[in-house]
Amino acid sequence: MKQPQRIRKKKPVTEKLFYKIGEVSRITGVEAYVLRYWETEFPFLKPRKSSSGQRVYVKKDIELIDQIKNLLYNERYTIEGVRKRLGEPHLEIVPLKRQEKAEHDDMSQLRQAITKVKFGLREILRQLS
Repeated sequence: MKQPQRIRKKKPVTEKLFYKIGEVSRITGVEAYVLRYWETEFPFLKPRKSSSGQRVYVKKDIELIDQIKNLLYNERYTIEGVRKRLGEPHLEIVPLKRQEKAEHDDMSQLRQAITKVKFGLREILRQLS
């Protein structure tokens, strides 16, 4: 008599903290080479790398890959369209210190320019007097 085959249940995405690229490929149905290509096209898809250089994905990355896959394959978006659609909420936040330094540098340049203009105007006034 034939014994029934055991049905292997698919592991839920939340079961692990980190996934390698092969695992992500199996979970999402997207080939590993496509995932690597998407990393170059979508700046918001940046999996971490382990100390050995392997890509390490988290649940959030897998959800993002599912969104990209849906937009490209089902909703027929272009790569540029996906970039615009998903890139907006993932704007890079500039750290405050770097932003303050940039503003300080801009202010210094403006002060120097104003000082030069003032000097030039004083020189014109001196010549007119």
